[in-house]
Amino acid sequence: MILGIECTAHTFGVGIAHKGKILANVRDMYKTEKGGIIPMESAKHHRTVAESIYSKAIEISGIKEKEIKAIAVSNAPGLAPCLLAGLEFARKKAKELNIPLVPVNHCIAHLEIGRSLGAKDPVLLYSSGANTQIIAYASGKYRVFGETLDIGIGNFIDKVARHMGMGFPGGPQIEIKAKQGKYIELPYSIKGMDVSFSGMQTKIQQLFDKGISAEDLSYSLQETAFAMLVEAAERALAHTGKRELVLGGGVACNARFQEMCSIMCGERGAKLFCPDKSLLVDNGGMIAYTGELLFNAGIQEKDIDIKPRERTDEVKVAWR
Repeated sequence: MILGIECTAHTFGVGIAHKGKILANVRDMYKTEKGGIIPMESAKHHRTVAESIYSKAIEISGIKEKEIKAIAVSNAPGLAPCLLAGLEFARKKAKELNIPLVPVNHCIAHLEIGRSLGAKDPVLLYSSGANTQIIAYASGKYRVFGETLDIGIGNFIDKVARHMGMGFPGGPQIEIKAKQGKYIELPYSIKGMDVSFSGMQTKIQQLFDKGISAEDLSYSLQETAFAMLVEAAERALAHTGKRELVLGGGVACNARFQEMCSIMCGERGAKLFCPDKSLLVDNGGMIAYTGELLFNAGIQEKDIDIKPRERTDEVKVAWR
């Protein structure tokens, strides 16, 4: 019985996993009416809701605290104030229950929860706020075959949304406006399996300031940015010879993004795996699930530290 804590950015989540099944997955997200995420305010949010989210997860799972064998916590990568807030709570609970801690890389948790759907050896198209990577397992590690050269796609979308007067998170609002828009050509920047969004961001902001509608710009943003990611993912499938694609990260909740990935996979005979929305966004369930894999492989520590900049390909995958 492993309890998982997610705390890398805007979400504080607690999940409980046992024998590969998620018994509880409770989360609370820091939001703003205008502007973006403020790390110190988000960390304050985490400290405020931690105890209640923890108690609710225990209640939903139907277990007793004494049944928990370890606490897995997303200690990397992420915003340092948020990671610290989560780790402080994890340490406190681990000390109270006299159980070890399990360090979980947030990016890898997105991949592992995708594999829980039945994918054996997939390519992960990971698209979230700060992270945009194309990842696959090779030679003992999860290797990054492609990534953003500047900002993550989620942060790019949020910045555009903020410029157009929307609050945080911007993705869901962009998706709604896109349904009413038409296509306008935007910069399409892809280099091999790497992508870049800063040029598109600047162009969209310039066009909005000139009077182009938020609806047209939202539609064009989705069609252009998602096409770049799908092209890079298809190239990674061809390069690695793998025939499975897993989606991960909050941006993958977008229906148009899922549709484009599905079309690409169908055309090349690959299988698409897309977790439920509750497991695509930042959540404690995927941390608990991955934590159980690590715990069963003997990975546990009395104390751990945060690693805000730890890359996916720096983690030795000893549980596979």
